[in-house]
Amino acid sequence: MKAMDTLTIVDVIIPAFNEEKSIAKVLGEIPALVRHVVVANNNSTDRTAEVASTAGAQVVFEPQKGYGKACLTAMDWIKQQEIQPDIVVFLDGDYSDYPEELELLIAPIASGKADFVLGSRSLGQREVGSMTIPQVFGNGLAITLMRWMYGAKFSDLGPFRAIHWKKLLGLGMVDQNFGWTIEMQIKAHQAGLRYRELPVRYRKRIGVSKVSGTLKGVIGAGYKIIFTIFKYWRP
Repeated sequence: MKAMDTLTIVDVIIPAFNEEKSIAKVLGEIPALVRHVVVANNNSTDRTAEVASTAGAQVVFEPQKGYGKACLTAMDWIKQQEIQPDIVVFLDGDYSDYPEELELLIAPIASGKADFVLGSRSLGQREVGSMTIPQVFGNGLAITLMRWMYGAKFSDLGPFRAIHWKKLLGLGMVDQNFGWTIEMQIKAHQAGLRYRELPVRYRKRIGVSKVSGTLKGVIGAGYKIIFTIFKYWRP
């Protein structure tokens, strides 16, 4: 990894809503090779921003709730930096991902073998109870539809992912909430990006999920994911 550390600039984006109990743990396990960790505080009502800042993250504020909106705000901050990154990594702030596996995800991009690497929970080790039955079902339905409609071969919609920064900008990401991850995958496939999946571990999150933790969240996320699949489909 030493050669890659000196030649590749890596930034991390973490959208966060009320993650004060977990965000310091996430930040503490991110490899030292990362330049900026940008935590997008998505209208949290707790001490997420304060804890993240104390732990060394660059905190940006996005008052409009929405996973995609938070990611877009963090991207805007990165765009303003004098030196742009080579790779951007996305992961959640709830400690369900294993931040130390970041090095595995960026390696194919840094070596020029891929443009986009998805951390697949389906291919990796998933702690019992880390995903609800509706999550597993919805995930399976979404990747099946992508395969049938687009020919895109994914096994997951996992949030832990790495992508070449310039390639990401070229995708023209617009989704402001639950359709963010699948929009990226569909557009990456349509744009001809070289993508691959690598197995990652996944554990029970700290705190209550904003999606799977409520009926409203499950229905809202499911609807938006299906809507996004059909939105970009051109028969």
